[in-house]
Amino acid sequence: MILKLGLDFLAAIAFYTCLPIPKLKLDFQRVACLVPLVGLIVGGILGLLDLGLFLLGVPILTRSAVVVASWMAITGGLHLDGAMDTADGLAVQDPQRRLQVMADSVTGAFGAMVAIAILILKISALTDLDTYRPLILMAACGWGRWGQQVAIACYPYLKPTGKGAFHKAAIRSYWDLLPGLLLLLGLSGVQILLNRDRIVASLAMALGGSAIAIVTGAWLNYKLGGHTGDTYGAIVEWTEAVFLCLLTAF
Repeated sequence: MILKLGLDFLAAIAFYTCLPIPKLKLDFQRVACLVPLVGLIVGGILGLLDLGLFLLGVPILTRSAVVVASWMAITGGLHLDGAMDTADGLAVQDPQRRLQVMADSVTGAFGAMVAIAILILKISALTDLDTYRPLILMAACGWGRWGQQVAIACYPYLKPTGKGAFHKAAIRSYWDLLPGLLLLLGLSGVQILLNRDRIVASLAMALGGSAIAIVTGAWLNYKLGGHTGDTYGAIVEWTEAVFLCLLTAF
């Protein structure tokens, strides 16, 4: 059982990131079950990078830009590409052509604009967040990927094949969302353990993160009538960006 879980975790790391892992025969069918944990790993790496740059005396704006660039590098731009394709599809007036446009590998003007907007929002928000940055990065990556799980569990998948098709079989009920939710709520509570004056910020992290993740998936379902692998990526990117912007108020 432990060996199977370890192999599933390595498969999730291999599927969702560009991090090096041992060359093993991996089964990717259950990677969606572990995606919030992958988010915490990615956020933790980014937090360590940010801390290292801070110790070197790098200014906060430059640190934020390097962290966001590294964010893309670690994921291979997987989720950002999905956000761009989704934007191109939503820009089409004819609902029947949206999936066709999203499947096109050529990036359109709307996709490029959305990518720029997401990157600017992330860098700007991180620049305004000068404390608890490693914790915030972990939460952002975690909630974004939990939002993906919510979309998988709640809404139909619009393609018979594709990289996201087997996710639907992995997450079959709302109970499959609980482990990731508890993990992220616990992460939010770490702020209170570190500083009891951070109760409001901790609640904002928990309630804001979960709400943004749920609403983003629901809105895309409303616009498209379901989800694809591209919209899963869009949920991750937009949840991360909006979540960071929300925390600047706290």
